[in-house]
Amino acid sequence: MPASAVLPIVLSMGDPAGIGPEIVAKAFRERPALLRHVAVAGDVATLHRALRLTAPQAPSASRALMLAEIGDLPALAQLPSGCMGVVQACTLPHPPAFGHIDASAGRAAADCIRWAAQAALSGRARAVVTAPIHKEALAAAGVDHPGHTELLQSLAAAHAGVSIQALPVRMMLSCPGLSTVLVSIHVSLRQALQAVTLEQVLQTIQITHAHFRRMGLAAPRIAVAGVNPHAGEGGLFGQEEIDTIAPAIRKAVAQGVLASGPYAPDTVFMRARQGAFDVVVAMYHDQGLIPVKLLGLEDGVNTTLGLPFVRTSPDHGTAFDIAGTGQASAASLLAAIDAALEATPIAA
Repeated sequence: MPASAVLPIVLSMGDPAGIGPEIVAKAFRERPALLRHVAVAGDVATLHRALRLTAPQAPSASRALMLAEIGDLPALAQLPSGCMGVVQACTLPHPPAFGHIDASAGRAAADCIRWAAQAALSGRARAVVTAPIHKEALAAAGVDHPGHTELLQSLAAAHAGVSIQALPVRMMLSCPGLSTVLVSIHVSLRQALQAVTLEQVLQTIQITHAHFRRMGLAAPRIAVAGVNPHAGEGGLFGQEEIDTIAPAIRKAVAQGVLASGPYAPDTVFMRARQGAFDVVVAMYHDQGLIPVKLLGLEDGVNTTLGLPFVRTSPDHGTAFDIAGTGQASAASLLAAIDAALEATPIAA
């Protein structure tokens, strides 16, 4: 039995001013069997508030969901049935007001991510699932990373004693029928175009190939999108496909990767959804995320490729406009937990 088979998943609560804590509570209410396998890195008072908020809407069988503070992950196994185990992973004077950017909330969210990542890096957790954070709140708290992906990459690189450049990671967004991996993520569009280099595109294809191989696909079919309209139309609308993207694909193919393209960005996602490809490599954030979020925001999953541990998250944000109303759906968070479970199966 692999060590990961008996370890819990750690779920970070997300920004406490957003919907993260309430969808955490809803996830456990909807799937109480997860309580045996998932511990929360969060703030006890904030999660108590989330339990109170979600109780009136919950089926009667799940209204009695309880919360217990645990000192560390092994204590999860000792909790009684129907009890959510929470590690106090941050310092928060009180639960913040819903729907507002708050530096203390951003700091708390980052501390919970750090706790969860360290648990995975130290071998105490089998995977990390992260509830949504707010990037402006992170910045207000002085966190020098624009989002989860970059913060987790930095933590993993520091743990390994290497530079960030030595531990390249990529963001993959998936919904039923479509997966896409991004060459660049949280940068301006101008910077994203500058990131379309042969090295970056080739590295993205390689990381994508390695991930799907680990997930059991012997020869994943990787479609590579162009960056210009009609994939450049033979150079009429830009040279990136000819000078950069196509050479990267050729190098990947020479290494035994089943990659093809560059394909017109306006049709490649449709073709992948129809079954022609297993995954699409997109050149920048919105190119890849718009189709996934259009097709599957409710059950989409964000996976970070290249980390030394499994990390997934919902593919939506903090939804400040509905935070505290009880309207938020836990579907995408449950899909992220399921993806983490699938990637680190529990032995029978």
